[in-house]
Amino acid sequence: MADYKGRKDKKEHKPYRGDRDDRQYASAPVQESENLVAGRNAVRELLKSGRAIDKLFILKGQREGLLTVIYGEAVKAGVPVVETDRNALDRMAAANQGVVAQIPDREYASLDDILAFASAKGEAPFVVILDCVSDPHNLGAIIRTAECAGCHGVIIPKRRSALLTPSAVKASAGAVEHIPVCKVSNLSSAMEYLKQNNIWIYALEADGEPYDSQSFDGGVAFVLGSEGDGVSRLVRENSDFVLSIPMYGQLNSLNVSTAAAVILFEAARGRHKGK
Repeated sequence: MADYKGRKDKKEHKPYRGDRDDRQYASAPVQESENLVAGRNAVRELLKSGRAIDKLFILKGQREGLLTVIYGEAVKAGVPVVETDRNALDRMAAANQGVVAQIPDREYASLDDILAFASAKGEAPFVVILDCVSDPHNLGAIIRTAECAGCHGVIIPKRRSALLTPSAVKASAGAVEHIPVCKVSNLSSAMEYLKQNNIWIYALEADGEPYDSQSFDGGVAFVLGSEGDGVSRLVRENSDFVLSIPMYGQLNSLNVSTAAAVILFEAARGRHKGK
């Protein structure tokens, strides 16, 4: 493990300061669970990933388009397929598009998994840290953006955060099957571990320096805050830099998933320039 103090300084930075049974769905209200994956694209990506699937629930009588493909792939993979009605599917997950997969308890990646993923690709780590993003659709959209931008992992806190429920997985369009997602007890401790592995931490906030004032070569991690409060005080203090996206209209902020797209693809552009 490299010494945090040994990173080549780009500029003065702040020191680190701290630390079922099928019938159960027939009458239950909609309450999303992390062991369900809903939506045609999300379930298709799940099947393609080779991950274990306990059971596939599919809308009875529907054999058209992608549902036909999913049905055939599930049968070929030996996944039990249960035909059920629309009400039962809707109780499992909202916006299910006629198909829901039940999987074993989801295993999140570790920080070391993220670093190993970057190493296997021969690239400096490129990481996203989400500071209590609570909307599962935003979480899923950011994971999708991160995967498309070539990031090596997304880090979320265990508490006060959206988790990988069907809504988040569906919003990711299957990206969760292709990028490590790590759930940690303490974001500040996770950030310190990244620093010890030569990764610079950039928090995105309205009063920071313009994001295009930096080059993002080497190991980098971007912190995006919650929808209402932004980046928390301690997480901000433990970041090396605070960056902002300049606003030119009447509003002074972007949705967090939109902000993620701007900053991650700007970083990706710089990292791949000349390759």
